[in-house]
Amino acid sequence: METLTVNETSVEGKNKPLAIAGKWLINDRTTHCILRMETGLAGKVVIVTGASGGIGSAIARKFAEEGANVVAHYRRQQAQAEALKLPKEKSLLIGADLTKESTVRRLFESAVKRFGRVDTLIANAGSWETRDVPLQDMPLKQWRETLDVVLTSTFLCMREFFRCAAGQKQGNAVLIASTAGVFGEAGHVDYASAKAAMAYGMTRTLKNEIARIAPHTKTYCGGRVNCICPGWTVVPRTAERLKNPRTVRKVTATMALPQVARPDDIANLAVFLSSDRLARHITGQTILAAGGMEGRWLWQPEEVDPKIV
Repeated sequence: METLTVNETSVEGKNKPLAIAGKWLINDRTTHCILRMETGLAGKVVIVTGASGGIGSAIARKFAEEGANVVAHYRRQQAQAEALKLPKEKSLLIGADLTKESTVRRLFESAVKRFGRVDTLIANAGSWETRDVPLQDMPLKQWRETLDVVLTSTFLCMREFFRCAAGQKQGNAVLIASTAGVFGEAGHVDYASAKAAMAYGMTRTLKNEIARIAPHTKTYCGGRVNCICPGWTVVPRTAERLKNPRTVRKVTATMALPQVARPDDIANLAVFLSSDRLARHITGQTILAAGGMEGRWLWQPEEVDPKIV
């Protein structure tokens, strides 16, 4: 069988040609065409924070598959970051505490020194206390640490990214929040509050600000900021809880697609939103990647006494 690779070909569309890349597989009986959507991300510089985690690692790999230069951030899990096995000539691994201004500044300076610019920021880093801690039992220390690691780190990274975008007059960002910020999460008020701030106040404010520092032109769509809210996803930090069938039934009970997400489900959406070619007119949007979730059960059926309802 002969394989012919087509790097880019044009198919006439309504307004302009659509770039398509793919492979033609040729044998003596038939010819097949396997096409993939051309994202235009090849050669772009993308910083992925929290790239050593389950969702972050999937996002970093997806951008690498698109030919992007990937700056993969990790906090402590260097081995997991190295296990990504990203192409050395097109990647940079950096360990940093994103709650500190100086280390965030160095992260971006290192990216610019290596690749010359930063086109996209995926603000994914964060933490989630696996134990359910009701508000009345939550230590102030936990509250402050969660807001620092989730929200303050995002603020600092977005601030540095906006400084890059202002100089380049281009750039887009995707914030990775959570359905906890949309529907709430009993026992996790710290995490839900931080993610709600990202999903709404931050996303909807910064989509207006970036449009001024990276304005649209005849050849550029303009700077964009969007947010993804994953629901329960199969990653290491949730793996133990998802072994419990009762938990799985509860978290999928209000989903139109009653299944737990995979990291690639989130990564594919992050790549789409980061593409100025595919998502050129999408900004300020908070998109749930949670199987059509409408909320969460507060009670299991057996916990409700119909006699007193």
